[in-house]
Amino acid sequence: MANTQQKDLLTQFRDLGTDALNKLSDVPGGSKLVDFVNDTRSRLDELQRKVRGIDALEERVAKLEQQVAALEQKPARKPSAATKPATPPA
Repeated sequence: MANTQQKDLLTQFRDLGTDALNKLSDVPGGSKLVDFVNDTRSRLDELQRKVRGIDALEERVAKLEQQVAALEQKPARKPSAATKPATPPA
């Protein structure tokens, strides 16, 4: 029962907000505010889309870190005698 009352209250707030925004666009200078709010909403949508891609990047970085760690653990090869430069005669 409390849930239905809360929904009604939230619905009332939403309706009041919608009415206020409609009236705000009629007020001088109010259209600029409405445009700003709409622009902000589109920017937030774009930001959310970019943030969702961070998880995939974190997975790729973790995989690359594991590969680098595996490469660092391998012992370095010693140069062979064939690859050493010859010393000039004295």
